[in-house]
Amino acid sequence: MNSIAFRAFRESGTPGWTLAAIAVAAIVASPVVALIAIASEGSGDLWPQLVSYVLPSAAANTAILLAGVGLLTCLLGVGTAWLIATASFPGRRFFDWALLLPLAIPTYILAYAYLDIVHPLGPIQTALRTILGLSDPRSLWFPEIRSMGGAIFLLGFVLYPYVYLAARASFLMQSASALEAARMLGAGGLETLFRVALPLARPAIAVGVTLALLEALNDIGATEFLGVRTLTIAIYSTWLNRSSLPGAAQISLFMLALVTALFLLERWARRHQRFSGGGKRAQPPAVTELHGMKAFAAFAACATPFVIGFLVPFAYLADQAARKIASGGFSLMIWRETFNTMLYAGAATFVTISIGLALAFALRTDKSGLAAPASRMASVGYAVPGTVLAVGLLWPLAAFDNMIDATMREWFGFSTGLLLSGSGAALVLAYTIRFLAMSINGVEAGYAKISGNVDHAARSLGESAFGTLRRIHLPMLRPALGAAAILVFVDCMKELPATLMLRPFGVETLATHIYAEAVRGTYEDGSVAAILIVLAGLVPVLMLARVSRPAVTPSTISV
Repeated sequence: MNSIAFRAFRESGTPGWTLAAIAVAAIVASPVVALIAIASEGSGDLWPQLVSYVLPSAAANTAILLAGVGLLTCLLGVGTAWLIATASFPGRRFFDWALLLPLAIPTYILAYAYLDIVHPLGPIQTALRTILGLSDPRSLWFPEIRSMGGAIFLLGFVLYPYVYLAARASFLMQSASALEAARMLGAGGLETLFRVALPLARPAIAVGVTLALLEALNDIGATEFLGVRTLTIAIYSTWLNRSSLPGAAQISLFMLALVTALFLLERWARRHQRFSGGGKRAQPPAVTELHGMKAFAAFAACATPFVIGFLVPFAYLADQAARKIASGGFSLMIWRETFNTMLYAGAATFVTISIGLALAFALRTDKSGLAAPASRMASVGYAVPGTVLAVGLLWPLAAFDNMIDATMREWFGFSTGLLLSGSGAALVLAYTIRFLAMSINGVEAGYAKISGNVDHAARSLGESAFGTLRRIHLPMLRPALGAAAILVFVDCMKELPATLMLRPFGVETLATHIYAEAVRGTYEDGSVAAILIVLAGLVPVLMLARVSRPAVTPSTISV
C-alpha cells in the first residue's frame, strides 16, 4: 500500500470497517480472477471440439433466447404497467399487485409444471380433445413446448414483472403536465405513450429488462428441460460430463463477457439522455376510466400474463402436491431436503446480512473515499451467473484448503483434508457473493432514513463507532434488515445452478430435488418441493407489492 493510501486510512475515523469492505470486495472479485487462472491452463484437445461444436450453437441459442425474452418481457411489462398507471377498469386494483406474483415461481418450476400441463395427456390437450370430440392424442396439433419458442414464451411470462415494476414506478412518477401537454397538442393515447412516456421511462425499463435477461442467462433448469442448449448448460456439462474444469472456465469467461456487454449496451443506448425534474413531488398522470370493449381489452391484457405466469402453474402444483400428500404424506426425504434448504439458506442469509450491514456502515462512516468503490465491487456478484460463480470459486477454495493442510502437516503432523471445497461452506459462500447486493441495497435504504445527526450526537456523548452501530443503528434498522433477510433467504432457497454444482456430496435441497425429478421425468414426485418453494417466494413478492404502491393517488377522468 502506498503512502497516500496509508495516510488516508490513518486519517479515517474507522479504518477497520473500510479495510473490511475492501476485503469483501476482494473475495467477491476472486472468482473472476480464478476463472482467468483456470482458463489459462488450457483444456487440451477438448477446446477445439468446444469451439467447433459446442460454443457456436450455445452462444447462438443464448443470443436468440435473450433477444426473445427481452422483447417479450418488454411488451408484457411495459404494456401492463401503462394500463395500471393510466387507466381505470374492472380488476385494476387487483392486477396492480397480482402482476408481480410470477416472481414467486422460479423459472425451472414453471417449465417443470408446463411440461406436464401441455403434455398430450395433460389437462389442456385432454380438455381440447374432449371439446372437439377427438380420442387419439396424436390427432390434435399443439405447439411444441420443448423448443426455443417455448423457452422464450415461458421465461418471458415469468420474468416480465421485473420490467413491469420498473415501468409502473416510472410512469407513476412522470408529471401529469407533460402528458397533458401532449394530449393538448393532439396526440392520442398510443402516440403519447410512444413519443412522451416511453422516452422518459427508458432508463427504468432498461434496468428492468437487464434484470430479466440476467435471470434468463442464469437459468439452467428451464432451458435444459425445454431442450435449449445455452452457455449455462454448456458450462455445466463441460465441467461434470466432460470432466474439464479449464474448458468450463473458458466458456464461463465468454459468458461473463456477454454479461458485461449487456451492461455496456444498456448504458450506451441511453448515453445522450438527460433527465431533470423539479424539486416538488410531481402529480401523477390522470387515470382514464375505460368502459365497454376498451375495459374488457384492458382486463384481458392484464389477466393473460397473470394467468399464464402464476395462476395456472400455481393451481397445477397445488393440486399435484395435495394428491401426493394425500397418497403418501410428507416423505422423510422431503423433510430432510427442507431442513437442508433451510439450513444453507439461513446460514447464507445471516452471513449476507451481516456483511451487508458492515459494508453499509463502512460507507456511512468512511472518510478515505475507498469504501464506496469497495461497496460497488461487492455488489457485482448478482450479475455473475450461478454456474460461472461456481466454477470460479473452485480454485480459491482449493488453494485455501491446500494452504491450511500444508500448514497443519508441517506444524502438527496431520492432514486436515478439504475444509471448504465440497462442503456446505462453499455453498454458503456462493450464496453470499451472489446475493450480497440485495443486502447492501436494503441496509443502505434503511440508513437513508437515519439522520447523520444521530451519529454526531452519539459521538459527542463518547460512544464508539461499534457502540453506535450496536446500540443505535441496529434497533432503527430492524425493518430494513428484516425485509432484506427475507429477500435473500427466498432467493437462496430458489437458486439452482450454484446449488447443483457446489452442494456437498449426497446432500439434496428442495431445488435440486425438483431438478432430479424433472430429469427423470417424474414431475409429479417433485410437486411438494415445488409448492413449498413457491409458497416461500410469495412472502417477499407480497411485501414488494405493498411497498411499491404510489403514495399519491392520481385523479380520474371519465371518457
